[in-house]
Amino acid sequence: MDIKLTNGKKIIVKNKHYYEVNIKHFQNNGFVPVDEVKKEIIKATVKDISDKVVQLKPKKKKTRKKK
Repeated sequence: MDIKLTNGKKIIVKNKHYYEVNIKHFQNNGFVPVDEVKKEIIKATVKDISDKVVQLKPKKKKTRKKK
């Protein structure tokens, strides 16, 4: 029987027996079964996004030395 593992970026499929034997190795690499990982989906509103926007400062013009 196969088990799906994820570290947040990748999903790999391994044999369940192989996973149980080497569980410490997978935990050190950040892999956990997909069933244990549940992501909450939060819908972003325009107000939430606009609060996080940072206004950029205008660039300074370089002055040239006069000879």
